[in-house]
Parts: sequence; C-alpha cells; structure tokens
Amino acid sequence: MTTGVIAGGQTPEPQPKGPQLPEQRNDPDGPSGEHVDNRTRSSVITARAAASFEPVGRSVATARSFVRDTLQGWGFGDIVDDAVVLTSELVTNAVVHAGTAAEVACLRSDDAVRIEVSDRYPERELPVQSTAVNMGSPDSEGGRGLQLCAALARHWGVEYTPTHKSVWFQLDLPERPVGARAAGPALPTALLPVADGRVRVAVVQIDRSGTITAWNEDAENLFDYPAEQVTGKPLTDLAAWPHTPGTSTGIAEALRLSRWEGSYGIRGAHGRVIPVYASHLRVRDTDGEPSTVCLLVRDHERAVLQTPMRVPASSDAGASADGSGSDPFEVFIGSPPPDDLDGLLQRTVERARDMLDGDAAFLLLATDDETELEVRASTGLPSARQRFARVPVEAGPGRYGSARMPAVHDDLTAVNGAVPLLNGTGMRSVVTVPLKVEGRLTGSLGVAAEAPGRYSNEEALRLQFAADRIALAVESARLGELERLRRGSLSFLVEASDLLAGTLDRDQTLALMAQMTVPTLATWCAVYTIADQASEPYLSYVLHEDEELIDGIKALLSRIPPPDPVPTPGARVWAAPGEAAHQAALRTSMRSLGLGDSPQRIGTTIGPTLATAAAVGGETVVLPLVARNRVIGMLTLGKPTDEHFRQEILELAEDLSRRAALALDNARLYSERTAISQSLQRSLLPPGLPDIDGVEVEVIYRAAGEGNEVGGDFYDLFPIRDGAYGFAIGDVCGTGPEAAAVTGLARHALRLLAREGFGGPAVLQRLNAAILDEGARSRFLTLLYGELWPQEDGSALLKVVCAGHPLPLRLRQDGTVEPAAEPQPLLGVMDDLELYEQTVRLDPGDVLLCVTDGVTERREGTRMLGDDGLADVLTTCTGLTAGAVAARIMRAVERFASDAPSDDMAILAMRVPELMKD
Repeated sequence: MTTGVIAGGQTPEPQPKGPQLPEQRNDPDGPSGEHVDNRTRSSVITARAAASFEPVGRSVATARSFVRDTLQGWGFGDIVDDAVVLTSELVTNAVVHAGTAAEVACLRSDDAVRIEVSDRYPERELPVQSTAVNMGSPDSEGGRGLQLCAALARHWGVEYTPTHKSVWFQLDLPERPVGARAAGPALPTALLPVADGRVRVAVVQIDRSGTITAWNEDAENLFDYPAEQVTGKPLTDLAAWPHTPGTSTGIAEALRLSRWEGSYGIRGAHGRVIPVYASHLRVRDTDGEPSTVCLLVRDHERAVLQTPMRVPASSDAGASADGSGSDPFEVFIGSPPPDDLDGLLQRTVERARDMLDGDAAFLLLATDDETELEVRASTGLPSARQRFARVPVEAGPGRYGSARMPAVHDDLTAVNGAVPLLNGTGMRSVVTVPLKVEGRLTGSLGVAAEAPGRYSNEEALRLQFAADRIALAVESARLGELERLRRGSLSFLVEASDLLAGTLDRDQTLALMAQMTVPTLATWCAVYTIADQASEPYLSYVLHEDEELIDGIKALLSRIPPPDPVPTPGARVWAAPGEAAHQAALRTSMRSLGLGDSPQRIGTTIGPTLATAAAVGGETVVLPLVARNRVIGMLTLGKPTDEHFRQEILELAEDLSRRAALALDNARLYSERTAISQSLQRSLLPPGLPDIDGVEVEVIYRAAGEGNEVGGDFYDLFPIRDGAYGFAIGDVCGTGPEAAAVTGLARHALRLLAREGFGGPAVLQRLNAAILDEGARSRFLTLLYGELWPQEDGSALLKVVCAGHPLPLRLRQDGTVEPAAEPQPLLGVMDDLELYEQTVRLDPGDVLLCVTDGVTERREGTRMLGDDGLADVLTTCTGLTAGAVAARIMRAVERFASDAPSDDMAILAMRVPELMKD
C-alpha cells in the first residue's frame, strides 16, 4: 500500500450533478484524456489523503483502517462508520470482483468529506439515467456498493475515463459552531459537570521507552510530585492500571497506540491512588522520534477531556457529571457499547479484525464444563463456520493446541488441525488469545489472514490486551443471557397460554401452535389433526423457518403414512420423514445422472429435493395432542441434517403440546356450536328482497354481539298479492338468542296473516295475541307494519301502523322532513289493542325512512343522536337513491360515537324515483 497526505491544498472539489442515479460519462476531449470540468465549485479542499491497494483480499481491511484513521485524524468521528461501510463495499468491488488495484482518496472541505474509489476496469458500464435502473438484489454478494451509496451518502456518482472508473460519494459534516471539532447543546447550570474551584490539566510527555520526559505544574499539584522527582522514571511506576488479574500489561501497550482515551489511576506522593481520566496522543518530533503526550484530569472532571459520544445529548446529558459512566473496555469496543451479548461479540470480532488488518475473526465462548468452545460471532468465515459450531478446547498436544493460552500460527498448513474452526477456509496464519475471568477460561478470540506469517508476538500482545478489556463484560453479558434463557422457558409458556386462550378459531389456533414452535423450539413443524376416533390423522398445517421449503415438506409428509396416534405422553422419535427424504433425494440424484428408469436433465428437480432432504434430515419427534382423554392430533417437530433436540427443548415442547391440545379442542367445540347457531340465525332472516316496480328499496342490518347474525331487531319485505307488498321493521326487547326467537315468531306470523287477507290492524292484533301466548318467554315488541301499492302515476300509496316504534320519516323533494305516522301502543303488553292504520302517499322523489331505536339511541357520553339528529341527517339526502340514503344514515350513526354499537340496528329506506322528462 502506498499513501500520501497533502494538507491545506487548494484543489477545487468536483461537485456532483445532483442526488441522482449515476450516469456513464464519456470524455468529450478525445484520446488526450484531458477533461474540462464546467461544474460549479462551491467549496475548497483543505486536506487530501490518498492510498493505493493491491488486488488481494486483505486490502479491504487495510482500506477500512486507512479511511478510519484519516477521518479520525481530521476529527470527523461522526461520519466514520458510514464512510468505512461504503469504502469497504467499493474496495471489495474493485479488488475482489473487478480484480484490479484500487486507489482511495479522501478529500476534506469545509462542510463535507468526499471519498473516491478508483479501479482499472472501465468496461463495466451502468445504464443511463433515462432507462430503468436495476442495481440487483441487496442479498447478492456483489453489486451492493451503489445501493449503499444511495442510502447513506448525500451525493454520489460514477465517473469513467479511458483507463479507469471512479466511484465517489460525499458525506456532509454535522453542523457545529465555526471552528469547533465537537460541540454539545446549551445546558442549564444545574446539569453542568461538577469540578473543583480550578480545573487542573496535567500534561505528561512519555518517550519511546515509556519514560516521563515532561511534567507540568498542574501535574505537580495533582499528584504532589515535583518534576525533577518523576522525570526519567517509567510511567508504569506511577500508573495503577485496571487490568484483569494475572495480566501485568496495559499502560505500556496503551502508550504505543496512536490515540487512546479512558480511565486509570496515578499513585500520588501520599501513596493513595488518584483516579484520573486521560487522553493520549502519539506524536513524533522533528527528528522522527515518537513520544506520547498525556492529558490527565481528576476522574470526576472527565468532561474536560472526554470525547462526546455519538448519541443525542438528551440521552446522556448528565451521565458523566459525577465521573461515572465509562468502562475501560469501551476504548476497544467503542462507545456506546451494545446492550446485547450478540451485538457485543459481533462488534468485538469486527474491531479485532480491523485492528490487526485481518481477513477473518472469530470469538468462541466456553461451555459450562470448559471442554468445548462454541462459535458465537465471526466475520469473514463461511456460513458453516458461524454461530454454534463447536470445537474442543484442547485441539492438540502442547500449549499451542490449547485455547487456554495465547498462540500464533505462522502457517496452518504446516500443523494440520491446529485450529479446527479454520479447516478448509483458506486461512494460513492466525493469532488466538484466551478470554479469562478470575483465572477461568470463558472464551477465545482469534484473528486470521489468508497470507502466511502475518502475525507476531506483538500482535498477540495487542489482541490479548483487547481480550482482557472485554472479558469481564462478555462474561457478565453471557451470565445475563443464561439467566434470561432460564426465565425464558417460563415466559414462553405463559405467553403461549395467553395466545392460545385468546382465540377460538381452529385455523388460527393451528397457525399459532406452529409459529410458537418455529424457530424457537424446532426448525420445522407439522400438525396432524383427528376429527374423531374413527378418522385417520390429517396433515393440517406445516411450517418451516424458510418459507420456500414449506411446500416440499408438505408434499413429502403427504406421501408417507402419518404417525400413530399413541396417547402416551412425551416425545417419541419418528424416523419416517428422514428416511423418505433420503430415498427421494437418492432417486432424484440417480435420475439426474442417467442411472434411473427415467433419466432427466441435471438441475430440473434435484435442487428442491435435496433442500427438502436437508431440511428434514435431522431428528424428528412426535408429541400427542391429548384433550379430554382423547387424542385429537399430533405435534411433529423436526431439525435439519445432523441436528438433534436438547432434552430441555423436548420438555418445553411437551408442556406446550398439552396447552395447545386443550386450546385446539376448545376451538373445535366453539366452531361446531357457532356453525349451528349461525345456521339457525340465518333461517330467521328474510330470504331476499323482492323487486318492486316503481319503488327503490334498501335495507341495512347490524346485529349487536360477536357471532350474532340476528338479534332483537328485524325487518321484512314480501309480496302479499299482485301489486301489493307488505313491509315491517321491528324491535324485540333485548338482544341475543332469546330476542331472536321472538323475531322468528313475528316475521313468520306477519307473512302468514297478511297473505290471509287481514289488514294492518288485524295482523298486529293477532300477532300481539301470539306473543302473549308465549307466557314467561314472551317479550314486548315495537313494530312498524305497512302495505305498499305502487301507482300508475308514478307515486306510491302506503297504509302503515306504528305500534310503539320510532315514527317513520318522510323526506320530500324540497328537503323537508316530517313524521309519516302517529304513535300507537306496542305489542306483547296488553290483551286488547285498538289499532288503526294511516294512509301515506309518496310522490316521485319522496323517501320513507324507517329505523329501529338502535339508530336514534346511539350515544356518545351524555349525547344521543335522537329523532331530531336523525331528521337533520335525512335533510341532507335530497336527490339520493334509496341505497345512498341508507348508507349515509349508517355512516352518520357510526361516526356519532367511537365505541362499537351495543344495540341492534336496522334501516329500511324506500324511495319513489322521479319521473323521466320527455
């Protein structure tokens, strides 16, 4: 790698044409290669850093480090992460996919940083702006660089020349006060950090050997040492380093880093340790000699030196006021540290890889008996070597074969199996160090490279230093995770019980059973159900964590006999799916090679078959679903090839199966009863509305209560004889099945009596007697009954009787609304009723609106819609069809209150259309 830095240059920065998709740019000046940049120049480059990288895989890590160090040196820590991600993708495209050397240039201006990545593969073109651009799938290995640029960068683009291609992106700097490297918000006085009357900043300079060469006056006041007493002594004689027990290194390593910030202690002249917060910067003098400048303040005054964290000021405004809130391991892991164990481990391996310019890194945690290490985080390794792969702690004889000691392997090909995790990965050299807490092995951290001889004892020391810093935090997070896992089983069952108890739908219960087991307990799941004791098990639901494999597993299970419905509790192994999948894959492979009875082309079906075989090739267990002393189904759980269930998982699955079986049986019983109830209720509704020449009719019906299709409100419209129709709308006292029973009595009696030729009053009087005959089961009833005769002149004649029901409203063409009948006694209360009918004529364009009291008594708090409110809504319906009138009334009722209706509602609208003009 070759690098160059030019500070203070005045080279103008080329500006992009706008935040648009990149365009291929051909040089208009011919083969000379000279190009006149006519774009506007709004900012001036103040510093430039450039580096070249060879076309090898390790160049990607080196490029990341180059960009990170450059931006941190410029004080632009806010954009480092985005810049490193984009650089990593673009350099990977150049050195891995394009196979050419890469040149990276960082250009600093007043308000932005521009980074250019150039390669020598100009033949790769991009579609022009006017065409549809397809940048590929974000899940593919390559082609994501431009997508990331579009997502993270403010401006970006691609430029071509006859010899190379350059991809650039620009990241805007956060707004800060002029001249400030970092700034925070204005805070109230009470929230400012507490300091002594005078803040003293000790300035100590350390030479190459770690010896103190400068000691200022504030250092003398802080630690009571005069300069002549400490000059020439190693700083390690005074520093109290917070290292892991048994490790004597720490401060010496920190002094060799280019930049360091954190807490430790200095032993004062009085013998007590004074906690300090320090900022170290590695510099060199004019002779090229390196030294470290250390700025130190009292730990509770750390705000004087501490670099602001990359989190909103509101979240940590007072976090460091008392000098607490920063752990030493944050120096390596970054700040703020991840809250979860997986995030902490993943960031650890990424920082370790970058720190040593490696191609891969891995972190393993020890099992409880410390005989095996389990991979918990990795980067740069194949997927097969990722999480939960296990390797022995003692991989070979000697200290270099044990994970309990640091080890450096110059060439893994010379020592077969020295690091089992890296077998077959192409890694040649590796350095591994243990993670120990109080002398007990808790894990191992390693960094590997594709080239041999990359690491020495110096890199092992740096990596051990980092491992010692994070070991305690990792162990604490691991113990927290174990405790959460122990509590998780109980929480899982509680949540499962709540979910299963929250539904009475059979299909939803089946889906919940499968979704709770996959992927928490198993990789795939199948649920068999048994309708009755004489029925065979039926495959009802299949789920796999990879949805693309569900159909293959379902087809496989459909071809083999279901498991026996044995009521014995506990899980039993079922080998049939694995054997069937293996045989199917074998037959498909033979046919694809032309060895079977019906040869086929390779790749036609072998892929899905092999994927299904791998999915069900592991252990499969069956748990019976027993409810009310009857096997109602089986819960089948499976693992992929070479995987087995842990006993704890099987015990948890058995507890779940008992709860699921009861929920499934309850859903079955509820479904049966609901189907019966709905069938009976539907028999109480009118079969359909007749078509009436010259009259528009619309009905809207809403029954209160879940699962109710019929309640206490009802309606009917039926032909009586030629040219005459009967209509009714009524409300039985109460809701639910009891009211529905009276509804059925009333509707059928009305039809029968009307067709026998009785007039309106006679029909209602006989219905009143029938209701009273029900005795204790009787309920009073309000009813609006009428007979309708369409007339030849385009009008309609109605005769109505309103027995205790809300009065029908008539809407005229001029928008006036008036009652169309008078109130009379309701039914089901008195034996002798004196009822009379009233005649109403509807002219063309008139509307007759009939509703039940669920409409007029709609409430919101103390407000009620009422008869006046209904009339106000009806006045806005002039000129609307009957269907539009009914719909507008229903919308007004629903919007009047936010709560669900508690009473049945029925709306019957009849309208006489206007006459057509010649």
